[in-house]
Amino acid sequence: MTVKGILGVFSAVTGRWPQFHANGGSHRENLALQNVQARVRMVLAYLFAQLSLWARGKPGGLLVLGSANVDESLTGYFTKYDCSSADINPIGGISKTDLKSFLLYCVEQFQLTALRGILAAPPTAELEPLTDGQVSQTDEADMGMTYSELSVIGRLRKISKCGPFSMFCKLIHMWKDALSPTEVAQKVKHFFRMYSVNRHKMTTVTPSYHAESYSPDDNRFDLRPFLYNTRWSWQFRCIDNQVSQMPANASKQ
Repeated sequence: MTVKGILGVFSAVTGRWPQFHANGGSHRENLALQNVQARVRMVLAYLFAQLSLWARGKPGGLLVLGSANVDESLTGYFTKYDCSSADINPIGGISKTDLKSFLLYCVEQFQLTALRGILAAPPTAELEPLTDGQVSQTDEADMGMTYSELSVIGRLRKISKCGPFSMFCKLIHMWKDALSPTEVAQKVKHFFRMYSVNRHKMTTVTPSYHAESYSPDDNRFDLRPFLYNTRWSWQFRCIDNQVSQMPANASKQ
């Protein structure tokens, strides 16, 4: 209802009503609609935080907690002023892989069995309509990388201080049993394109609790540029030269 109200204002001004991709809309329409839903969540969260206690006749207000993790921050897989915007983000400095390990620990140590359903659920932003009652959008499909892969890449980027070429050189050995050098090159290039295009989002990120040394928090923990040449021309050329010197069509070990 809230989203329809906002779209109604847009439609009244432009005479157009955008559609999700599943309903025949373009990529621009699909992305804009997702962003509307995402940002409405932030507005409603702050509204309820400020007035929930008032509605019950109690004094004070509530904190709004964010829920964007390290992997989403690295790739920019979040909307500015959505769940990335809050008073504090308890998991903003933790990767998805470590979060799942922590949930599994809670299941086993504290018998919080309800968490098993969370662990088994496919990660999704839930911003597109269901298809035949099923989730049609998943995080890993959208990002083109698994959270497990991003966990490794995030550590190499921050802790090992790797750029595109040095990361590629490390990953061809780390992932040799699963991916060929060409596939590793594609993963590295894809990551650094996403990272450089979306790094600016980190300038608006919510303060996080830093429990690990791989956090990408721009303002407080990871002081790197937020404007990059997104082509990475020299670095990607080095990767291509390295791949060309390897056995053609190198198979997975």
